[in-house]
Amino acid sequence: MLSNTPIPVVINQNLFGLSTSATVAINERSRALEKTGKTVYKLGFGQSPFPVPHLVVQALKKHAHEKDYLAVRGLPALREAISEFTNERKGGFSTAEEVLVGPGSKELMFLLQLSYYGEIVIPAPCWVSYAPQAQLLGRKVRRVQTNMENGLLLMPDQLEAICKQDPERPRLVILNYPANPTGTSYSKRTLMRLAEVARRYKVVILSDEIYSELDHRNQHESITQFYPEGTIVSGGLSKWCGAGGWRLGYFVFPESLKRLQDAMAICASETFTSTSAPIQYAAVSAFLGNPEIDRYLDDTRSVLAAVGRYVFDRLQEASIVMPEPQGGFYLFPDFEHYRSGLERQGITTDRELCSRLLDEAGVALLPGSEFGCASTSYQARLSYVDFDGELVLKACRKLPERKQPDDTFVETFCPRIVAGIEAMIDWLRRLN
Repeated sequence: MLSNTPIPVVINQNLFGLSTSATVAINERSRALEKTGKTVYKLGFGQSPFPVPHLVVQALKKHAHEKDYLAVRGLPALREAISEFTNERKGGFSTAEEVLVGPGSKELMFLLQLSYYGEIVIPAPCWVSYAPQAQLLGRKVRRVQTNMENGLLLMPDQLEAICKQDPERPRLVILNYPANPTGTSYSKRTLMRLAEVARRYKVVILSDEIYSELDHRNQHESITQFYPEGTIVSGGLSKWCGAGGWRLGYFVFPESLKRLQDAMAICASETFTSTSAPIQYAAVSAFLGNPEIDRYLDDTRSVLAAVGRYVFDRLQEASIVMPEPQGGFYLFPDFEHYRSGLERQGITTDRELCSRLLDEAGVALLPGSEFGCASTSYQARLSYVDFDGELVLKACRKLPERKQPDDTFVETFCPRIVAGIEAMIDWLRRLN
């Protein structure tokens, strides 16, 4: 006979206060609203709209039969390809032995925080999962508030001020650029100054460069050039290769942090064992130099630069403030100009702003508080990828030689972006 007596379950207290990742939650809510027949402009979920390059898809088909467990650290040929890729594009000096492959860079970041014991320093705003991962592990997090004048990026004097308080404390500083959620990136000069501070205090830097190939001008600079002995470079396939669901990421370590790499490999062996074999074999073709990949990247950068500039200009015209987009596919608009109108509607937090905007205008954004900002700041993340990436790529390739996508191109081939921005601006203006 079955008993209805509840089974006692004690939940780890580190989970208290956490909920489903905001980026996942907004996508699920948008889908639910669409099922009711509502038009939803998906400007909240940050997923590449572009198809996986054809040659990479073909490589996956070719290796679909691969069924054996691979080495914990990754397929040797893939590790070699990643090493060459990062050395060429980021100015590094790694070898295949210094590469660790995982099922997405997100999992590797979690294992890094599990393996490294020290204070975690992250700028605010920053990607939604850095701090929750630290909380799950009981690690101390130091958030550093940034400002609009500096592109919402961590400045060297801020890092210096933190390190001077306790110079001997071990620290892991996480930098993400081009940044999620702001779309901004560090200048070479700023990276050099950050490197000077990090070297002085022996800080470990995790340089999350998952969007590096989507720098709009293809001029990404990596801090590993200036602080190679203390920098771990993180990357993957999800953003620049349109393969988020493939779940393949990597870390590249310096020789001086081999102990940390070894510790993470031990953790990996007891958790995910190894990354999907067919995906790893296919990924080799993505990281090896190839004209098809180069053309794909040139075109996706051009499209994202045009869409980002279009959205930025339209929002600025509506008195919405944010840093200019430099890479990736995000903007971080501040709706402070509409505070009085929002307050008259009883909207006093960024969550209420995003909820009402979704319900009443059909526009999905993520509240800035999910990224470490004050809930009363009326900031939000906007992801400008609600368009048919395959269609847009084909249109881009039909443009006359040397002609770049412009506002007319965006209005023609990205109608949901245009309509979503107009719906948001109309809703805001009706408040006043």
